[in-house]
Amino acid sequence: MVDVITLGEAMAVFTPLQRGPLRSAGLFQRGMGGAEANFAVGVSRLGLGARYLTLLGDDEFGRYILHELRGDGVDTSGVRLVSGRPTGLNVKEVREGGGGKTFYYRAGSAASTMSPADLSPDQFAGARWLHVSGVFGAVSESCRATVYRAIELAREAGLGIALDPNIRLKLWDEATARSVLLDLMGRVDYVFSGAEEGRILFGTDDPDRIARLALQLGPHTVVVKEGDRGATGYTQGGQRVHVPAFRVVVADTVGAGDAWAAGFTVGMLQGLGLEESIRFGNAAGALVCSVAGDIEGLPAWDELQAFLGRSPSPVDR
Repeated sequence: MVDVITLGEAMAVFTPLQRGPLRSAGLFQRGMGGAEANFAVGVSRLGLGARYLTLLGDDEFGRYILHELRGDGVDTSGVRLVSGRPTGLNVKEVREGGGGKTFYYRAGSAASTMSPADLSPDQFAGARWLHVSGVFGAVSESCRATVYRAIELAREAGLGIALDPNIRLKLWDEATARSVLLDLMGRVDYVFSGAEEGRILFGTDDPDRIARLALQLGPHTVVVKEGDRGATGYTQGGQRVHVPAFRVVVADTVGAGDAWAAGFTVGMLQGLGLEESIRFGNAAGALVCSVAGDIEGLPAWDELQAFLGRSPSPVDR
């Protein structure tokens, strides 16, 4: 059974085995990533059915990603290998403290050619939730049109719809990002915004102000993520709840926001309410930060529960 639908560009990710400038790195670990792919894997590991829609190059990286998605239980019935187009690449630079840079090699990729024609109503039938990200809408004009079409199909099928702006200024400029994302906010039910994204979208990093301005556009729930300060949720009905962050030793921050979205989504679909769902998101994001790589730290359900102190931690002998 598929509970959650998402679409985006999955990439082969190369992470250096040493910290510092990328030009000094000699050894790399191969993995896979991409905001929406990370989210799909996160949802699947937490026990719900996730369907991922994308195009991959009919090449070794594409086949590797398809294998990894299937191995994590993601429904790949909407994934297609495309001849003559490469799978996108992402090369990371990791600095002390988990920060760094990301270098994309995705121009002309298979996923960048995805269009509304690649979607069909039957892909959304029976699901409960659509998750879209600003990343995929920034990849190309046809990808942006595909995001809009996905929202239309999800609305027709009665799904809850969530938007993570996830702004990547290496893919589009601020003005375009602001115009598109503010328009999308008026078409969804849930918005997840970081404080930094609030500065771009609304000219402020104040969580209360970000939420007030976002709620005016139409979503019924907005969550503002504040990094190591936690996250605060707001609703049209006036609810405001803040949930502190969990403290972990940070190895790599990439993918933490996608893990947060997965944890929050699973919590909401299990009927746990806003506060508890934010706590799930905070825990999933913290666990990902403690491990290098985009998907490597995404927790399984029992791992998340153990981290939250709700089940005994497994004994490692």
